[in-house]
Amino acid sequence: MDITIHTSFLPHDDPDASLTFYRDTLGFEVRNDVGQGKMRWITVGPAGQPGTSILLAPPAADPGVTDDERRTIAEMMAKGTYGWILLATPDLDGTFEKLQAGDAEVVQEPTEQPYGIRDCAFRDPAGNLVRIQEVR
Repeated sequence: MDITIHTSFLPHDDPDASLTFYRDTLGFEVRNDVGQGKMRWITVGPAGQPGTSILLAPPAADPGVTDDERRTIAEMMAKGTYGWILLATPDLDGTFEKLQAGDAEVVQEPTEQPYGIRDCAFRDPAGNLVRIQEVR
């Protein structure tokens, strides 16, 4: 089989704030932005990697989601326990400094983990955890 990861999903509750974070702070390209108001589906991805994207989407737009589920999703997003993504960079310290200077919410400074990975963590405007590993 020849399978790749094409697009991953992260929820947003403020499309403009999420767009600013992923485009301006992380430096991702905006590949698509459809919808209006809070009901926007924004596709972003790293420059030079057109086959890999993140879809930033309203979390409870599916008509099959109940009101109780919408409340649970909103509560989990507010606590930062609903969505997360793992990114990688060869320059963890430089990336950390740039994100910190961009006012991203720091969760963890660059740390050597006991399992052999050096990484850091931030939260995006929707509360999603963004972990960034150092590529060695």
